[in-house]
Order: sequence, then structure tokens, then C-alpha cells
Amino acid sequence: MNREEMLKTITEPKQKWDFIVIGGGATGVGTALEAASRGYRVALIEQNDFSAGTSSRSTKLIHGGVRYLQQGNISLVLEALKERGLLRRNAPHLVRNLPFIVPTYDWWEGPFYGIGLKLYDVLAGKEGFGASKNLSTEETLKQIPTVEMDGLRGGVIYHDGQFDDSRLVINLAQTAAEQGATVINYAKAVQLQKKHDCISGVIVQDVENNKEYTLESRAVINATGVFSDQIRQMDDPEAPPIIQPSQGVHIVLDRSFLPGETAIMVPHTDDGRVLFAIPWHDKVIVGTTDTPVDQVVLEPIPLKEEIEFLLTHAAKYLIKDPSPEDVLSTFAGLRPLVSGTKNLETATISREHTISISRSGLVTIAGGKWTTYRKMAEETLDHAIAVAQLEHRPSVSRTLQIHGYHNHADSFGTLSDYGSDAIEIQNMIKKDPTLGERLPKSDILKAEVIWAVRHEMARTVEDFCARRRRLLFLDARASIKVALTVAQLMAAELKKGKDWEKDQVEGYQKTAQRYFIH
Repeated sequence: MNREEMLKTITEPKQKWDFIVIGGGATGVGTALEAASRGYRVALIEQNDFSAGTSSRSTKLIHGGVRYLQQGNISLVLEALKERGLLRRNAPHLVRNLPFIVPTYDWWEGPFYGIGLKLYDVLAGKEGFGASKNLSTEETLKQIPTVEMDGLRGGVIYHDGQFDDSRLVINLAQTAAEQGATVINYAKAVQLQKKHDCISGVIVQDVENNKEYTLESRAVINATGVFSDQIRQMDDPEAPPIIQPSQGVHIVLDRSFLPGETAIMVPHTDDGRVLFAIPWHDKVIVGTTDTPVDQVVLEPIPLKEEIEFLLTHAAKYLIKDPSPEDVLSTFAGLRPLVSGTKNLETATISREHTISISRSGLVTIAGGKWTTYRKMAEETLDHAIAVAQLEHRPSVSRTLQIHGYHNHADSFGTLSDYGSDAIEIQNMIKKDPTLGERLPKSDILKAEVIWAVRHEMARTVEDFCARRRRLLFLDARASIKVALTVAQLMAAELKKGKDWEKDQVEGYQKTAQRYFIH
């Protein structure tokens, strides 16, 4: 997957696409893959990097959604559990089983949550990740020794899926490219083209060189998440907004707060939210909040009260009470919730997706959740095929293996998330042993930086540190220490000079500062 090659394809004169997808998050890349795997000509454009927005800022769970079970939304849970099973089958190198324990402190919690999670098992059926069961106090402490012991009566264990969100987006983009899609980052839609009042293409600006290109297409798909309304209003300035963004914030702590391989799930905090404490990449993620926001930005910043909420509730369930000084990183993401009523709280606004088609033919997919991205893409493309007046071809994505597919990826150690690509990275090191050296104070190999540039379209230090590898999210301060080495390695590959290196390091330092508490 090479940007220069993609740019050549996208700028070919008189090229007419079946579909242009705007948006390089999970839904957009999934839709491009859906189209390409059915044999359609599709181009995807993303104004920033792949998964730079919401899709890299999730709670890292591929799950049915226990909270939706609480709300009685059985259909959403069923769909998500089915998709969870497909994802583990198609991307086993990234989607793994993770046991969760709901610690119980009141007499009624064990039976209540035990019954609810048995229903979760039943809904999962043959796609289940493991059976839930009630645990004694001793069994609970054996699994999560750092859980608050005062008043602990036991727990309920159940199983769900964990993944690396931005790594999966990259692998989906690679799979789409292998299926014939043209996918390009740092390419912004600046105008929609129309003929006879119908959308006929997109004017795209290459963010790297400011050149503009006109792309013709039979249909345009708006998969821009929280930015959906901006594209809709590009089509029709009078289009009423449909997105009510909600901010979800996470904090990252040292592994000592939750050793072992079991997560904690608190189904009902003081204000009714679900709280998770999850082991991930040898750190602990605690989240999430659900705060309505008015402004949509690419780099949302956690609010002070959100951080305090997470610290306070983590302290309630962990022996070791985390303080602001213990927070290694914080990250915020905006959920693209679809609302028809402005008065609804974001915690109750639908997580289900909505597909709309404007008078001029713009197809917009909005809402939904990470786990159901494939189903959303399938339904979106079915609508877009009708708009484009093309012959319908059936979906094949249910059984399509995702790039990197490997059943025993854990055998690759720190390269496990690359799946089958780990073998190629190891081969690079055999040819040039210096690439086997680690970045300063990290377990990341220099070869990974080169791989990210050559095969994963990493264009900036942030692309690598935030999304190809998750340094920024795991420990923001520590990530700054590798920025110079990453910039030097990338500069050599991209044929950039010292000024570029300097600008990249300074820019990354400013970005990283938003991720830690001052």
C-alpha cells in the first residue's frame, strides 16, 4: 500500500469510479473494502490519516454491548455478537478473547448480573467467546487481586473481544487495496461535483502538495463520522444536522493497577454509565465518559471533570487509588451519535446506524459502533449500488480474511499485531540487522518504522507513534523520546530533509502534550 502509487491511480485522466468514499475510519474503509471485494471500482479519500478520528480512540473492545442488553436493545446486541464472531474468525491476529469480571458488593448483584450475562451467552450462541459464571470472593480475588476488597461478595465472569482499533483500520485498508480499491490519506474533499442536480464526483485536495483533482463517480458515499453534517451541507447548505456528538474519554495507567489478564466491568456507575478497566498493551485503560459536546474537532481534548470522574470511579474499584500523576496518557474520541431530537441525553441516543440518501444522491452512513462496521458497510453499499444504478453483486465480506490473518500471531512476540506481516518485518531485519535495534526506551523496532512508511502509508511521526504503533495513547511523555529517531528514519524513506525532521518533532511534541495531564 503505497501513497505515490495510489495518487497516480486517483489522478488518471478520464477515470470514472463506481464509488467514491469520503472518510478513512472504520466505516469508510470497511465500505471501500465491501465495494472492492464485490468487484466495483472504488476510491477512498481521507482528509487526515486513516483512523485519525473516532476509530482510533475507542475502548478497544469488539463486543455485543452489555449496556445495550441492559437497555433492552436485543437486536443491536444480537447483530454485534454475530459481527464479533466474524471478526475474530477473519482477523484472529487482532481480535482476541478477553475475560471480564463484574465485581459484586450487594447481595442482589451476583444473581442479577449472572442471569443477564447468561442471556448474553445465549444470544452469542455458537459465536460465544466463553461461558459466563458466578465467582466466589476467593475466585474473584485470584483473577483480579487489585480489586477493592471492602464489602466484596464475589463476581461474575464473562467473555468479550479485544482488539487494536487503528491497526485493524490499517489492515482493512490494505485488504481493500489488495481487492483493487484505491485508498489515499491526506486527501480532502473540498467540493461535490454535480450534473443535472445529481452528484457526479468530488474535487479533492492533496493536503501534502495542495493540488486539486476532480474525480468522477457514479455515486459518492459520505462516511465521515462526526463530520457527516459538514459533507451533507456541502451537498445541501440547508440540510438539517443529524449528528449529536458525544465525547468519550479514557485514561491510561501503569499495569500495576490491574495485573493479570482479566478486565473489570462496572455496569452501573453513580450516573448510570458503564465503566471498564482493561489490560491493553501492558498498560491499563480506564473509560469511558459520555459527555455531549457542540463542537466537532479532529483532536478533542478531555475535560477536567471527565478525568476526575474516571479517577474517582477507578478508586472505588481498585485497591490502589490512581491520582493525576499516575495517568500516563488520556485520549478523547467523539461518537457520531444520530439524533432526531436535540433534547435527548447522549447516553440514550441510538448507537444504531442510519443510512440516508439526499435528493442529489449523496449516500450518508452515520452512527453505529465499531463492532458492526462490516454490517454497516454492507448495507451502505447496497444503497449506493441502487443510487449508482449498477448491477447488484452479493457481499463476500463475511468470509473474507483480513490482511495480516494469522492463527498464531502471538508467536511473533512484540510483532504479534502485524500478523503474517511480522514474517516480512523479520526478513527486513535479517537483511539489515541495524533495523533490529529498538527505539529509545521502547520495545519497538526500527524496522517497524520503515515498514509503516513502505507498506502502511505512514506520512508523519504522529501517524506512526499514534496509529501504526500506539505509543501516544499508551504513554504520551515516553512517546516524545522516540520522536526524533522516528523522524530521522521516516525522513530517509520519504526523502525529506532536516527541516522536515525538525518540524515533525516539534509538531509531535505539541500533539503529545494534549495527551497528558498538566
